[in-house]
Amino acid sequence: MSRVQELHQQAMDLAEQADLNKLRGDTSQARAFLQQALELEAEAARLVADDLEAEPTRSVLHRSAASLAVECGELQIAERLIARALAGNSPADIAEELKDLFMQINLRNYLDRQGVKLTEAQLQLLAR
Repeated sequence: MSRVQELHQQAMDLAEQADLNKLRGDTSQARAFLQQALELEAEAARLVADDLEAEPTRSVLHRSAASLAVECGELQIAERLIARALAGNSPADIAEELKDLFMQINLRNYLDRQGVKLTEAQLQLLAR
């Protein structure tokens, strides 16, 4: 198993542990597992970031790491991961998912800057 695959598998195992801890109500342990998963997945993505021939693996790892970053509240990290992924040759479907994730991260701030106030329910409808 390659180092990238190994890191990815460890990250996914930790993310699963985070989900189990959330279900048990242990949010602090869930957060710790998510943070560890983010670190490992971001490292896996970094290892293939410059290999534009490694698609779709390259984009999938970046998307996964960005999603974990959002869950961890690390929005700037998520934005950087998305930008790095989109700077390559992402397959169209994955590129769309990355763009959607970017919109979810930034929609509320954009609307606030424009003076548009929406309820949480309205924002959820827009993000779909």
